[in-house]
Amino acid sequence: MNIRTGIALLLLSLSLSACARDCAPQVKDGWIRLVPGGMPMHAGFGRIDNACPMPATIISASSPAYGSVELHESKVVDGINRMRQLPELRIAPEGAAVLKPGGMHLMLMQPKATLKEGSRVAIEFKLKDGRTVLGEFEVRKPAL
Repeated sequence: MNIRTGIALLLLSLSLSACARDCAPQVKDGWIRLVPGGMPMHAGFGRIDNACPMPATIISASSPAYGSVELHESKVVDGINRMRQLPELRIAPEGAAVLKPGGMHLMLMQPKATLKEGSRVAIEFKLKDGRTVLGEFEVRKPAL
């Protein structure tokens, strides 16, 4: 390899890594299930797309509308539905994480105000690399 080719490859590599750093996951179709009776916790659902060439790892979530936000997963184990907190959520390059009832979801605890159908709630996701991603979640009544 000659020096020009080496320099060109180095510049290409640097520009690709800069593009990967600027790329971030996107929250889509976010919604929160409205529950009757002023329950102290809600569940959040939606989709987090990672169109980036590098994996993205969510390590926490927070919202000014809640005292605490956690990533959880429900699974049936030995015929019993069990829920556990996820320490992190890794999203593959060109992949997505789907948050849905009966699967991965957000546990939104200690609401700071009464939510109404149609309200919008901001939720911030912290990535392992220190960046944050903001998502908007609409409050909806559950389908009957």
